[in-house]
Amino acid sequence: MTGLEVLLPRPDSGTPPSPMEIDLQTSLKINEIFYSIQGESSYAGERTVFIRTTGCNLRCTYCDTKYSYYQGEMMTIEKILQIVRGFEAQYICITGGEPLLQKDIHKLIHILCGENYMVSLETSGSKSIEHVDPRVKIILDVKTPDSGAADSFLMKNIDFSNESTEYKFVIGSEKDLDWSDNFCRQHDLLKKFTILYSPSHGQVAESWLAERILQKRLKVRLQLQQHKYIWLPTTRGV
Repeated sequence: MTGLEVLLPRPDSGTPPSPMEIDLQTSLKINEIFYSIQGESSYAGERTVFIRTTGCNLRCTYCDTKYSYYQGEMMTIEKILQIVRGFEAQYICITGGEPLLQKDIHKLIHILCGENYMVSLETSGSKSIEHVDPRVKIILDVKTPDSGAADSFLMKNIDFSNESTEYKFVIGSEKDLDWSDNFCRQHDLLKKFTILYSPSHGQVAESWLAERILQKRLKVRLQLQQHKYIWLPTTRGV
């Protein structure tokens, strides 16, 4: 099997998708594929297959996956699908690095959606999400000042978001907290999307962030990275 006809959406979502032949021998650079418990987003707690792509255009100060910057191997879509199917999990998370650096990631995503997987995409928002399959739950990880990349977010991505999109902010200080609150209010995110605040692991206490959310009456969800509590924070492949 060398190709598969799938439906690719056009930029204007009101237009029916058009068929396109996808070569299953198309390759992506993959850092790792692993099976674990989803630790973040509204899918937290679900058995999930993670597909981590290689490469990132940012260098966040708190990054816990620096090994994904360069490490990886070229893998065909056909091979990726074989591995994913073997885990018999409904949930698939495309993560990185920055998955949207590889244009062919859209082909893999469309096939996965077509096979009725629940697909989520973790992205920094520094690359356009305009052409991401609308069936995907997009997690936009908006970079805060302490990350060193607060100016990386493409504001047009707010317009390209849909009702299932979730906005994540990693909070490392009071400054980050105030900045995130202002960002959400300025762009009217609170009424439209699920907003996730995560404590920067090892930088601020979970209890501190919980207390600040309560004190400030913030309309956000506290998000802890569950996998870092189930396993050691430095454990790979979980």
